[in-house]
Amino acid sequence: MNHEIMIDGEVAFADTLPKHLTDVICATLEAEGVTSLCEIGVLLTDDAGIHEINLEQRGVDNPTDVLSFPMFELEAGTPPSGTEYQDPDTNLIALGDMVLNLDRATVQAEEFGHSVEREMSYLTVHSILHLLGYDHMDEDKKQMRAREEAILGSLGITR
Repeated sequence: MNHEIMIDGEVAFADTLPKHLTDVICATLEAEGVTSLCEIGVLLTDDAGIHEINLEQRGVDNPTDVLSFPMFELEAGTPPSGTEYQDPDTNLIALGDMVLNLDRATVQAEEFGHSVEREMSYLTVHSILHLLGYDHMDEDKKQMRAREEAILGSLGITR
């Protein structure tokens, strides 16, 4: 599928990262049964950049590893379909935007003993699942964690 994935960076990153993230996004959408073409915005930033966005958008005065801004309130496990979700000009479903913090991903990769690529992959899957209606509060946490691990495993991305 040819989803419209727009990756922008406020910080330097490896040349291979955009393709890798695009592959992870597409695999996550496929694993979740999304059959319509989607549009997703991705911003790569650092602690300062995500801190500013977190404060502005959520009133939280801290940096974090990833932020997700879904366009729709979807039910986990039920992919968006139908024309009510499609942009009439593009026929794409604008799922929303994600912000990935490369500083935090680097620190967390070291803490967890795996690669930055693996950590960025995890954060990307995590964010896409949020855009698709998953949450990690209470009983939904186990379902979301299981989906994250299954999708990463299918890509051969392990701890």
